[in-house]
This record gives sequence, C-alpha cells and structure tokens, in this order.
Amino acid sequence: MKIDDDNVTKEQVGVGAQEHMHYEEIHLREDSNGADEIAVIKGMNLHREQAGYTGERESLRHDTDILLTGKYWRPALSIFTEWMVAYPEDEEAYLGMARCLDALNNFELLEQIAQTVLKLNPTLAAALAYRARALQKLERLSEARIANDQALLLDTNLPLAWINRSGLQLLQQKFAEALRSSERAIALAPQDARAWANRGVALLNFEHLLEALDAFEQSLHFDPDALFSLQMRGEILYKLGRMRDVIPNARHALTLAPTDTMSMTQAMQALRALEQYEALQEVAHEMIKVLPDSLFAWEHYMRGLRGSGNFEEANHALDRVIELDPRNVRFITLKADTLYRLQRYREAASIAERAIKLDYDYAPARRVREKSIKLMYQQKKNRK
Repeated sequence: MKIDDDNVTKEQVGVGAQEHMHYEEIHLREDSNGADEIAVIKGMNLHREQAGYTGERESLRHDTDILLTGKYWRPALSIFTEWMVAYPEDEEAYLGMARCLDALNNFELLEQIAQTVLKLNPTLAAALAYRARALQKLERLSEARIANDQALLLDTNLPLAWINRSGLQLLQQKFAEALRSSERAIALAPQDARAWANRGVALLNFEHLLEALDAFEQSLHFDPDALFSLQMRGEILYKLGRMRDVIPNARHALTLAPTDTMSMTQAMQALRALEQYEALQEVAHEMIKVLPDSLFAWEHYMRGLRGSGNFEEANHALDRVIELDPRNVRFITLKADTLYRLQRYREAASIAERAIKLDYDYAPARRVREKSIKLMYQQKKNRK
C-alpha cells in the first residue's frame, strides 16, 4: 500500500499488528519538499545496506531520529509503521506514529493510534495527551478535556498536555487561564511553536499587540512554516499599520497554502493601502478563483484595475460587484465615474442618477452626474 498524501487513512496504516496488514515503502508526493524527502529516503536505504540493516530497534530509532529532526513526517511515519509491525507491543513505535500524524494534521487516525496504545498501557500519559489533542481538533471538547486532565494527573510535567489545556481554555474564552497554561508549556518545552502560538492568542485577546506579536515571532522562529502563526502575525502587523511587513508575511503563508483566504485578505488590504494596484489585482484574481461570489475579492479586483488605469476591465468587474451588492451607492457611483473616465458621458450621467435616487445627498454621485452632463453637451456641441 502507498501513503501518497497527508490524508493518511486508518486502512493505510492500521491500528495494530494484530490486523495482519502489509506495508510498503512510502510513496512521496512531488511537492515542494518531495526532492528533499526522496534524497533522505535514498540516504536511509544506503545506510541500511552499508550497515547490514536487520530491522532492530536501534536501527529503526536511528532512522526515525534523523527524519524527525528534519521534519520529514511522511517518511518517518512509514518507518514507525514498519517498527510497529515488527514490535507490535512497543509503545515507542505508536508514540512516534502519533507525533507524525499530529504534525500531518491527521487527527482522526491520531485518535485511533492513541486508543490502540492505551489498550497496551492505559496509564501512558503521552498517549492520553495525544488522544486529547486529536479529540480537541475533532471538536469533541468534553472528551478532550477528560483525556487531557487524566494525562496531567499522571504527569504534571508533560508539555503536550499543557499545550492542550491552553488550547482548550482558549476555545472556552478563558484567556487568563490559557495564558498561564501556555506559559507553563513554554517553561517545559521552550522550543515548541504551538506553546508560543497559544500564548500569542491569549495576549491578542487582551489587546497586548506587541507582546502577542513577539509570541508569534517566537513560534515562527521554531517553526517558520506554521500557517496559523503566520496568519496571526499578519493580523497583528495589519493592526499596527505595518503594511510593508504584512505583504511578505502573507506571500510566505500563500506559498504554504495557496488558497488560504485569510492570507489573501491580509495581502489585499496591505496592497490597497500601499497603492500597489497591479499586485492587488493579481491576488484578488486568485481569491476569486477560490471564492467566486466574494464581494470583498471582486471589489479589490476592481480597485486594482482602476488603480492601474485599466478602466475598461474595471467597468466589467464593477458589473459583477454591483450584481453582488445592487444597492450600494458607492459602487454605483464608482461605475458612473469609470464610465466618465472612458468618456461615455451619457451612460455615466444615467448611472450617477441611479446612485442619487438611492441616496439623494451623496455628494460624489452628484459631482459625477454634473461633470458628465457638462461634458456630454460639450461633446455634442463639438460634433456640430
């Protein structure tokens, strides 16, 4: 069988050697990390050949340590699976699988693996903590709290359990408690990006923007590709008015998740503020592909076109904008102004009149109407 993406299924990995399943070498995706992962696998195979690999624990542990250090989660998962089959009652193999599945965001299978190892050892705190994390991500919060409390009763110095507790407290909007729990997690695991991220969220809810930003910077120092921390850093940078910093942050996030609408939104807001209109229309166009009925995306696409001087295309984009929000006097006035700039004065005056009917006192619509009518008659006069 092959594990060809992050969505590893229960059937692909299995939850115990007693199921008598067979396992093949992992099949890597051809993505941005594929070449590196393939090189690592080739290196592992060469090492095994030279060392006369026998499948013993120390050799398995050596290989997985290298892979985990490099954050090659899928290859590591494959070897932990091999380990589990060879030693079906070895808790270390299951916990290694759990760590990989957690990193790969496969929480349904993580919960199954945690359940399996708990059958082997019902008082294993780490397994309870992994089960709690999976249940939390699966939105089974009551069960998650029970499992995590059990983990902390067994081991009060377990970092993952404190990370879980702070996350659960954030979901309950208990921000002071969440802050304390995240600080406890950081004290136990100062290089865990998740602990720093939870601290950042707690501080953000107290409007401590600079402290929260520092927490997310720390999170990204330990995991530069943590999408959530990138999103939160972008939000804070925008609130602080640091638009030039928002853009590279959003672009990094979009290299990791090209359809992430939160990062697209941050990028568009910053690009509009900096009047970088060509880049704005590019990002907005990508968002339209993801959310074809997004008024926000269409508005920014239209503004990017107008800002770049492309009034013909902006005029067509405005049709879609007005279709999505037909009684918005600002958009109707922009339509009139765009027609005015295209020297289509009669149409501009007519559209401006429509805006005035919606809001009699809206001055921009009146100005467009007046200058359109003036140039319309002047144009007529010149033709004579």
